[in-house]
Amino acid sequence: MKNKTTLIVLLAAVAILSAVARLLPHPSNFVPLGALALISGTYIRSRWGVVLPLLVMVATDTLIGWHNIVFFTWGCYLLMSMMGWWIRQKKNAWRVVGGALAGSILFFVVTNLAVWAFTPLYTKTAAGLVYCFYMALPFFRNTVLSDLIFSGIFFGSFEVVLYWMALRRKKLQTVLVK
Repeated sequence: MKNKTTLIVLLAAVAILSAVARLLPHPSNFVPLGALALISGTYIRSRWGVVLPLLVMVATDTLIGWHNIVFFTWGCYLLMSMMGWWIRQKKNAWRVVGGALAGSILFFVVTNLAVWAFTPLYTKTAAGLVYCFYMALPFFRNTVLSDLIFSGIFFGSFEVVLYWMALRRKKLQTVLVK
């Protein structure tokens, strides 16, 4: 039970950090939400693994203000949480990096298609679509960097805590056997 409580506390801390990071001034698209989605899907085996990032998005979007592609951004984080299921199957650094990069690419493609299709910013032509993606490249760079950095921090922290808990459990069992 103590392990479950520790994981819940860690996930709550990551969720709160993600929400606060989104509300404070930050470089565009440099927030830990993609990493939150990946780690939630990886470590939470119930539907809460998908719901937690969405709750953070709904709460922060309510404070920041809603926009006309909000459901596309939420959908991306929902899918990124599901990518965590893939990481969970064989958790290793390569899968975490792959999940972070795939999530960044997914977010870039889906949200920019939505911006092009549902806002008046770009002409509804192939040239307008290309221009939309071109203009979004600086945001993409920040998304990739933040997803990789925060995923490394979050997954690394979780694995260190899990390792430490396993060592404590092993020491306790050794003491009890003697």
